[in-house]
Amino acid sequence: MELVQRRAAFVRLVVLDVDGVLTDGRLYFGPEGEALKVFDVRDGHGVRMLRDAGLGVALLSSRRSAIVERRAAELDIAPVLQGERDKAAGLARLLAQAGQSGLAGLKAADCAFMGDDLPDLPVMAQVGFAAAVADAAPEVLAAAHWVAPAPGGRGAVRALAEYILRCQGRLPGLAAAHPGAGGGGAARA
Repeated sequence: MELVQRRAAFVRLVVLDVDGVLTDGRLYFGPEGEALKVFDVRDGHGVRMLRDAGLGVALLSSRRSAIVERRAAELDIAPVLQGERDKAAGLARLLAQAGQSGLAGLKAADCAFMGDDLPDLPVMAQVGFAAAVADAAPEVLAAAHWVAPAPGGRGAVRALAEYILRCQGRLPGLAAAHPGAGGGGAARA
């Protein structure tokens, strides 16, 4: 457990998958195509807490969606990489762009990544802190250093934010500015 906390303490950038992490993974289609994704406000608040603490937040998704662009804009998340079938290559692009986001010299070891399914495994193997939602695929749960107590799209990102900030000693100060902060999760060595 102590090793996992140390990993979280060094995170400078939190990278999130979208479908199954920021959403519950279900896709709603209408006659015009993708019509709806549901996001949890607690997860959005967790993103704001990370940003208020000075950590970067990025999205890395294999799907493309205008809805994701809109949610990212609402939360001031950048960069947003969509349509990334090879997520390991996407992470490499994120790291190359990090200097533009005020995170010069960022390495994969400085990143956290939260995923839920098999395409996330290559990124989880590269980052310093790999996290999974509670309802992730068994292989993803096994690869995670930490597992959220909540499923994707239902507060998992909020729990991740609180865990990282707690390990960095920043949660108490932010809790006053963000009432309701608490959370938990299961650490794995």
